[in-house]
Amino acid sequence: MATVKITQTKSTIDRPKLQKATIKALGLGKINRSVEKELNPAIAGMINKVQHLVTVENQG
Repeated sequence: MATVKITQTKSTIDRPKLQKATIKALGLGKINRSVEKELNPAIAGMINKVQHLVTVENQG
């Protein structure tokens, strides 16, 4: 499967607990922190829930 680079671009301050938990589960937590993940349905759903807080780049 494809790999994606997920970068947190906005803060989780004043966000619902579930969004904070999703950011933490993705391995993020600070602005400009990046992680690379295999794109599967679970990760895609997590990205979709916090898409306003992150940017996603395809790695190939």
